[in-house]
Amino acid sequence: MAVTLPRLRSLAGVLALAALVPTAGVSAAADNSSTPPPSSAHPFVVGGTQASTATYPFVVFLTDTTGFQFCGGTLVAPNKVVTAAHCTVGETAAGIRVVAGRDDKQSTAGTVANVSSIWIHPTFKDVTTGDDVSVLTLSTNLNYGTLPVAASTDTALYAEGTNTLILGWGDTTEGGAASRYLLQAMVPLTSDATCKAAYTQYDPRSMVCAGYPKGGTDTCQGDSGGPLIAGGKLIGITSWGQGCAEAGFPGIYTRVITYSALINQQLALTQSGGPAGS
Repeated sequence: MAVTLPRLRSLAGVLALAALVPTAGVSAAADNSSTPPPSSAHPFVVGGTQASTATYPFVVFLTDTTGFQFCGGTLVAPNKVVTAAHCTVGETAAGIRVVAGRDDKQSTAGTVANVSSIWIHPTFKDVTTGDDVSVLTLSTNLNYGTLPVAASTDTALYAEGTNTLILGWGDTTEGGAASRYLLQAMVPLTSDATCKAAYTQYDPRSMVCAGYPKGGTDTCQGDSGGPLIAGGKLIGITSWGQGCAEAGFPGIYTRVITYSALINQQLALTQSGGPAGS
């Protein structure tokens, strides 16, 4: 049976998971990785190239209070970050930091923001059952570009074969070390039938798959919560999959269009929990 894993849980979660399935390629790679700057066309995301937050100012990463990078996220409003529920379940707002504008995790560039509240989809149980979406409210507004969330009318963005952009600081190979630098890659969306053939747990209501039939390009551990982008919008959230970049096993992403109304409800709330503008 295929081992299906989130692309990275919180630090506590990944250590617990690694103890249960030590051969499954789970890596607790810290953000002080010594990975050198990519110098060729294949430094991996898996299978990607180096990117910059100057180009993609909305992509952020999450750390614990020690600076350990454990997930990614997308700035969708000046004080709102969309990420995966499995990144934040069991966490407290005080225990998470959001880092924006920093390509190199070893640098001090950009801004580190505190989190004032965490919203997790109320029916989230596990990545394989869907609803893997969370919204962080930041303690301060960030002066970076934001990415629009896919709306209910954006169904065309989910057509099979649509080229999508993935971004993250996760593992550069299955079971390998985390990237020190932000990486990017393009992957096509698969059909629901293709994804269902690979994963019996696949739910087309809450999930969407992206990847090449022969593998080679994919998100990996540490990329969880990061964006899947098409048409200039956030259409997916890195969630889970079998290994990383394996042939026949595309990556699975939260289907954002399903949750756009709930996400927008969170965007309309202020830090204090009241409606925006109140």
